[in-house]
Amino acid sequence: MEALAAYAEQVSVCTRCRLAQGRTQVVFGAGDPDADLMFVGEAPGFHEDKQGIPFVGQAGKLLDKLLAGIGLERSGVYIANVLKCRPPGNRDPQPDEIESCEPHLFRQIELIQPRVVATLGNFATKLLSGKPTGITRVHGQEQEVVLGGNRVLLYPLYHPAAALYTPAMLNILQEDFRRLPELMGRSGVPEHEPEPVLAMQPAVQLGLF
Repeated sequence: MEALAAYAEQVSVCTRCRLAQGRTQVVFGAGDPDADLMFVGEAPGFHEDKQGIPFVGQAGKLLDKLLAGIGLERSGVYIANVLKCRPPGNRDPQPDEIESCEPHLFRQIELIQPRVVATLGNFATKLLSGKPTGITRVHGQEQEVVLGGNRVLLYPLYHPAAALYTPAMLNILQEDFRRLPELMGRSGVPEHEPEPVLAMQPAVQLGLF
């Protein structure tokens, strides 16, 4: 907990990319520093930038409901984003911004040591899987990877924002969420070595764009 808090303080003055110029504050992450389950989204939005907490807008409210549906609360998980600063107008993250910010995310994962990392949407999924495959093809399919020096189950999910106005997608998201308790309960070392994901691999090479 102390190491994570110290790193959050360090990141609060980050100027690695252009987004530092327009932010209200860095949105580092929030939740249980010893969580077995960590969610990784895309980037802060308007409300997150103002409050300094990830997922506090409408998508965040839906995330809370999805968690409640499987018997979990926000306080029992950890939530972060690929980018720690809000892109202007909530535009998509740019490759150089992801490359500048991704070491922060990998350090968070290293300190928290979650058992399951659930990626929300395309950007987080492609970055942490190291593969260009989109969320439509891989949602609900866990894979073993090494993140921040730790073996974790990577579990891609649709971003809650995509399900706010699309009932069919919401149903899929709810169904995928139902598997999270099962995944969190898994233990033991995988029979085969998972493929490492390099923290410093340029975003462009990851096939994000």
